[in-house]
Amino acid sequence: MSNFIVSARKYRPLQFDDVVGQQHVSQTLKNALKNDHLAHAFLFCGPRGVGKTTCARILAKVLNCQNLTEQHEPCNTCSSCEAFNNNASFNITELDAASNNSVEHIRALIEQVRFQPQQGKYKVFIIDEVHMLSQQAFNAFLKTLEEPPSYAVFILATTEKHKIIPTILSRCQIFDFKRIQIQDTVKHLQGICEKESINAETDALHIIAQKADGALRDALSIFDRIVSFSGDKISYQDVITNLNVLDYDYYFTIVNSFLTSDISQVLLTFDDILRKGFDPEVFINGLAEHLRNLLVCKDPSTLQLLEAGEAITVKYNEQAKIAPLSLLLTALSLANQCDVDFKMARNKRLHVEMALIKMSHILQAIEASKQSTAISEKKKSDPIAAEASPSYSKGETAPPSKVEEKKVTPKAKPQSNAKFVPASRIVSPKFTSLSSLEKEVEAEVKEDNHHKEPPSIEQLQEVWNEFAGTVQSPSGRNALKFAVLSIEGNMLNVSVGTGISENNIRQESGLAEYIRKACHFPDLMMKFTINPALAPKIEKPDVKKPVSKKEIWQAMVEQNPLVDTLRTTLDLKPDA
Repeated sequence: MSNFIVSARKYRPLQFDDVVGQQHVSQTLKNALKNDHLAHAFLFCGPRGVGKTTCARILAKVLNCQNLTEQHEPCNTCSSCEAFNNNASFNITELDAASNNSVEHIRALIEQVRFQPQQGKYKVFIIDEVHMLSQQAFNAFLKTLEEPPSYAVFILATTEKHKIIPTILSRCQIFDFKRIQIQDTVKHLQGICEKESINAETDALHIIAQKADGALRDALSIFDRIVSFSGDKISYQDVITNLNVLDYDYYFTIVNSFLTSDISQVLLTFDDILRKGFDPEVFINGLAEHLRNLLVCKDPSTLQLLEAGEAITVKYNEQAKIAPLSLLLTALSLANQCDVDFKMARNKRLHVEMALIKMSHILQAIEASKQSTAISEKKKSDPIAAEASPSYSKGETAPPSKVEEKKVTPKAKPQSNAKFVPASRIVSPKFTSLSSLEKEVEAEVKEDNHHKEPPSIEQLQEVWNEFAGTVQSPSGRNALKFAVLSIEGNMLNVSVGTGISENNIRQESGLAEYIRKACHFPDLMMKFTINPALAPKIEKPDVKKPVSKKEIWQAMVEQNPLVDTLRTTLDLKPDA
């Protein structure tokens, strides 16, 4: 087996300037080294494959480098740098928290912190995937992370910052790594192709960068796979075949079919895509992305948002010039709706085909809408003239005046109840739109109701009693019976004795509408007031108090004084 090294390891950056797409982090760390403002704890967070661990290793190497450059980069020639490059440095400890996440592992790390570096100034501890530490391990690490020895530097790396407890975050200097842009990835891949003597098409490298989704390590892994497939020549066709990516030409063909409303070609192209094994959902998402790119090409200021190679960009610009904006917007909306409803559809193929058929009819629908609008505007401008004026074909003239003198007796028509309208009124009628007519009717109704006099209190009381007679609930009927009415303008004041009575009346939901209809007063409003004087008085029954034995004796003496004489004779004493 050969000593092949994957590109992600072979071309791993050895200094800050080589890190791709993270200039904001590299420059900040270099300035901190220059100004001697280096923190004792760092947290590098961001997506996978963007250079977090790489920057941590470069920083660890710089801290112990014996011959720093003027740009504060490692020299890679001193004994410390060589030991680090050969993974033989005792001053740098790397810990994978994904597999060493217990309290015992953190305690072992803390024990190592106690010993000073044997060579160099700093002992650097790199903890990768730090979010995998347990809660107990985090708590055990807090004190050491807050007040480490002067020679200890901690660099934590994670892809999920939200899983780290706030007490750890507050003790670290946080650096957020961003996704690497497609152009930066393509440029880096082109540099590797030059070093490896590989001839690669720019469009092919763009597909690799798009597939990597901002992760440079993924892009290098895909690049190695493509090289194994195609050798020293990487073509666009080799990349889309190996990565199972749908060719751009399919989307350009389908949009051209939309422009010509060719439904047959659209369905045949979609069938060809399915025969090659592509998923319909992948196709509809790709079509939406294609329509989005065409919209981006409509304006030169947004052309920079197009992430494609030079040859593909030329095709996009050519199709964007002939594709109407209304077609692109409507088709993009249909594609988005098709993607949203795709999982709920039972027949996936038919679901996508219906969306494609609708997209093929967009231009016809727009044209029909324009013609309808033109006809309606013409009728609005002169509707009677458009209908009454005779139309003559090209070359014809109006008939001679003699023909006009002939009178033709009209056939008898059935009589109708329609009123006769003089011709003078037909010549220039006044047309009113439906909305303005509704406003006029509403204004008239409102005006009629405004001038209508409110009903008298006697009429209201009579209607009130009629409604009370229809109420089946005894509590509601009694509440209506004891209520006192008064009216001020369109406000009916209802006075009741208690809040319970008010609730009983409010539960009769049809009361207000019943009064409005019976009194022919639709503006009637109702207001409740509580007057305790109107509450029904409840007579309390006499409660007999308990009587003592002494009170009984006194009552007996009052009724018959001889009882007291008998007591004296017998020398008796009454009970207390």
